[in-house]
Amino acid sequence: MQDTAKDDRAPEVSGGAKIKRVIGVASGKGGVGKSTVAVLLAEALAAQGNKVGLLDGDITGPSVPRLMGLSSFRGESDGEKLLPIVSESGIKVVSINFFVGEEATPVVWRGPLLSKAIEQFWSDVEWGELDYLVVDFPPGTGDIQITAFNSLPISGVIVTTTPQALVSMIVAKSVKMAGMVDAPVLGVVENMGTIVCPSCGSEHPLFESLNGVTIEKALGIPKLASFPWRKEIAQARELRWDKLPEEVKKQALGLASETISAIAQLKPQKKED
Repeated sequence: MQDTAKDDRAPEVSGGAKIKRVIGVASGKGGVGKSTVAVLLAEALAAQGNKVGLLDGDITGPSVPRLMGLSSFRGESDGEKLLPIVSESGIKVVSINFFVGEEATPVVWRGPLLSKAIEQFWSDVEWGELDYLVVDFPPGTGDIQITAFNSLPISGVIVTTTPQALVSMIVAKSVKMAGMVDAPVLGVVENMGTIVCPSCGSEHPLFESLNGVTIEKALGIPKLASFPWRKEIAQARELRWDKLPEEVKKQALGLASETISAIAQLKPQKKED
């Protein structure tokens, strides 16, 4: 009997929504550009003609609204479900920052409430029909992350890291955690491993702490993309697709294509009788 590819499965249903694929973007620690990668992936998937949603699961450090140019918006409800904010490129976005008084208002919650918020952003949001829902997971490997992995039907996980021995060691914990909760790891995105000179455009390595070992070999997973440090990205308040440099668009589209290919190559999980 021929195997059925994952793209042929019935879409996951949540709150009346039909979502075909859920892609998690994770890291072992903060400060490695995880949210930037999640936004670029969502933007690139949308640019390829897909219906895309973006769930900001980093409840205590939500940066997705600002990166998407939506920081001034506030969330609404139809009386039963929460309604996502739709970006200029048609991406449906949900973040805790849409439901607090001001952007800088801290979310001072304990672990169980943080985990519950991520569950509600999955089950209580009117996502509609989506080809892909990108989830910006909180950094780390604690209860919140485990609950999030277990609550959402993850099609695959992308890990983000900088090529430093210490950081890579910490990120390796996320890779192992994903395996422990049966979430397929699609690959790694190497971020800020090099710097593009603002003056001449030449690219130079920033780190040598892996001693010549590639990040994919260090983590034991394929590399999906590399994003160098760029002044225009580092200083940008927003990452709107139409404002991005062409080289960044090209790299983001490459990441989207590699991600879709990696998901298609996954073997369907056998259901227990």
